[in-house]
Amino acid sequence: MTNHDVVIIGGGPGGEAAALYGASAGLDVGLVEMHKVGGTCLHVGCIPAKELLETASVYRTISEAAAFGVTAGEPSVDFTVAQARKQAVVDRLHKGLSGLLKGRDVTMYDGVGTLHANRTVRVSGGESGDVEITGTSVVIATGSTPRTIPGFEVDGHYVVTSDEVLSLDHIPARVAVIGGGAIGCEFASMLSDLGSEVMVFEALPRILVGADEDVGKVVERSFKKRGISVRAGVSVSAHVPGTTGTAVQFGDGESIEVDKVIVSVGRRPRSADLGLDGTAVVVDGRGFVEVDEYCQTGEPGVYAVGDVIDTAQLAHVAFAEGVLVIQHLLGENPVPVDYDNVPWAIYCHPEVAFSGLTEEAAAAAGYEVVVSKHRYAGNGRALIIGQTEGLVKVVAEKRPDGTGGRILGVHLAGPWVTEQLGQGYLAVNWEATVDEISQFIQPHPTLSELFGESVMAMTGRSIHG
Repeated sequence: MTNHDVVIIGGGPGGEAAALYGASAGLDVGLVEMHKVGGTCLHVGCIPAKELLETASVYRTISEAAAFGVTAGEPSVDFTVAQARKQAVVDRLHKGLSGLLKGRDVTMYDGVGTLHANRTVRVSGGESGDVEITGTSVVIATGSTPRTIPGFEVDGHYVVTSDEVLSLDHIPARVAVIGGGAIGCEFASMLSDLGSEVMVFEALPRILVGADEDVGKVVERSFKKRGISVRAGVSVSAHVPGTTGTAVQFGDGESIEVDKVIVSVGRRPRSADLGLDGTAVVVDGRGFVEVDEYCQTGEPGVYAVGDVIDTAQLAHVAFAEGVLVIQHLLGENPVPVDYDNVPWAIYCHPEVAFSGLTEEAAAAAGYEVVVSKHRYAGNGRALIIGQTEGLVKVVAEKRPDGTGGRILGVHLAGPWVTEQLGQGYLAVNWEATVDEISQFIQPHPTLSELFGESVMAMTGRSIHG
């Protein structure tokens, strides 16, 4: 039986991070993957979704070119070409990742991995055949799958999840998106830009409930302006296929006929087939593997990372957890992930990005706060590129003189804010104060200088607002 320093079950972001980081530290790593390394993020998640969102962005830019004095003609979308480009990007990244793993001498096992007593992992159902391997440490990184809801069984025709929608061969004329979270808003935005008539259903009182309310309102107003109908606080019950589409039933007896229903109500951990006999690994009632702050399970030497544990289901969080695990098993006393302050990035139009406490959460936590909000409508760079929707909102502790102290949260909605969050994320996580950050010079004209303006205003003095 082959023994490795670390055996990792699952080659998605958490698994690949643990494998590559561990191998770079000199560990002998074995990685079990039943499909392709890269996981959901690379193949049916982050990368393909953002690629198609970029197609929508290019189409939107060309459609608005006349305002810049550029004559481009009437644009159209060849979705087969868009899908081919998406797949080329995915394939290139997959090839690169596979090369990295090979270059660092990670031993690959093709098949389904299950965990048993004494950190024994059985591999079956793949090209590696039926083998057993052991690890001084084992990392469970099996990821997640899309959740479904009663009355909307996935058939690949009328009802799809994020897995299927990213491989559509055409743009549906009428779409119902069930779920107004990050993934649902991205799909709604993309399809609307490409010409679909879109309605978003969200059972909670508003869309993007994890984001600050002011940020969510920016997106909802933009959606309304673009003809995307948002029905918040409304539940769907079933759909009834007909001759020209399927009727989605919702609310108090209402219905709407669409060509496609996209179920986007979150993801469930892939833990049902982990084995775990003879181990002390515990899976809770929702299917999550229970871990401590160092991602350790109840079984000595066994860790779990990524979507299979109850933390933010973000690829970059899984990366951080994979690194944390390797540092911990090497005895390096790492700092646990601060889940309250991780960066969030949502790629709908307008984009959303944030880190730290919302205004509401800060108040609930007992902080007396001061808030600064500045809109892109007054930002020179935003006016130049013709994208003025959105705002920067900074939440800070209130000092006795009414000015801002420690920065608790930074929340953005607007053009390219996913690329602007960096300095706000660092400010929150370094527990920087308003006085400290306001001393930094912001390049002009840039979109990111609006963050500097927002912070400076919390000192009691400002330049432009």
